[in-house]
Amino acid sequence: MNYSSSSGNTNLPAPCIVDTGTLVNKRDMRRVLADLGQVRYVYRQDGQVLSQGEGYILDVFADAQQSTLVANHSLYLNVHSFDYLELGRSDDQRACFSLVQDNRTLSLTPISNPLREQGDRPMDAAALEAMVAEVLSASIDMRLDDDEGLY
Repeated sequence: MNYSSSSGNTNLPAPCIVDTGTLVNKRDMRRVLADLGQVRYVYRQDGQVLSQGEGYILDVFADAQQSTLVANHSLYLNVHSFDYLELGRSDDQRACFSLVQDNRTLSLTPISNPLREQGDRPMDAAALEAMVAEVLSASIDMRLDDDEGLY
């Protein structure tokens, strides 16, 4: 490996994390969380359980101006609400994902299996909205082009 500091590029390889480890990169956190689907969650503050239940991850995003929301069995996860994501195993050897920020932890244990549900997965709401907006925009553009020929 080349560790030359004069070029500013250390040429270090990107991390490789398999089943256990810590993610600090927000993009990596989003990618891992987006595939979880249905989960059991436990919200702890100062080690004390404040809330727990089951829900479905509906959105994972990175926006410093929005909140992470857990309500009505729905989870909207903002990776900017947390410092890092700890990947590990629960006592029964199930995958466990713990979002950590200071003294708060939101632990997620998948209930669904992404291998079985990949084909049955509902389309991402943001992707669906983007497609509808694109179709509507194209339709409006076509109408404007048609109208311009009348004058």
